[in-house]
Amino acid sequence: MSTGEAVTFWILVWPALVGAIGMVLARNAIHSALWLVLTMLSIGVFYVLQAAPFIGLAQIIVYTGAIMMLFLFVLMLVGRDASDSLIETLRGQRVAAVLLGIGFAALVGTGVYRALDNATPAGLEQANAQGNVEGIARLLFTKYVFAFEVTSALLITAAVGAMVLAHKERRRGEKRGQPETMRARFLPGNYPGPKPGPGVYATSDSVATPGRLPDGTLTDRSTSKILPVRELTSSESAPKGTEK
Repeated sequence: MSTGEAVTFWILVWPALVGAIGMVLARNAIHSALWLVLTMLSIGVFYVLQAAPFIGLAQIIVYTGAIMMLFLFVLMLVGRDASDSLIETLRGQRVAAVLLGIGFAALVGTGVYRALDNATPAGLEQANAQGNVEGIARLLFTKYVFAFEVTSALLITAAVGAMVLAHKERRRGEKRGQPETMRARFLPGNYPGPKPGPGVYATSDSVATPGRLPDGTLTDRSTSKILPVRELTSSESAPKGTEK
């Protein structure tokens, strides 16, 4: 291993590990998928370092760019959130999943180690005689073309099946039409009109600072609910020209 490969490995091994751990520990399914994207990007670079550019680019383009985006698309369609992961349909399933996962990882790791220990690769020079990309393409679209097509069909079927299983059928009476939506919007207590922009009649240009109405009072409608509203001092909350 050259110096550049070693430096790149030690730089990217930590994002790969952090992404893998974050994927398992994240409560939100969207966050878990994004952590997995980080790990896949790091693995793609590792493939390129090992003189396998086709596998590396396929890892980044196909798995990270296509399959993970499809997975995120399905999650957004079915509307999963963090609260769903807190509900256990079977008591003790998380503990059992952790134990089985550790045991399966140890079993696979032991098998791979025993299979590759003191084993010298054979046939790589002949397969890569005309280049790595040409060699993999020749095997992929000749010898393993059936397995390749079956895998692609399986992934599409899994995505469609997840959408069908997670789809919630609503009755006709539960669907809100445009007239009902308009009446709910103009109910007493709602604010159907446009909200004043942040910073209007305010003493600060922060988007988290509530604006002031012409009479000098603060209006919470000028700030987004997702932004934290900071606490104003007495001098900041006083109308302009009245500070002491």
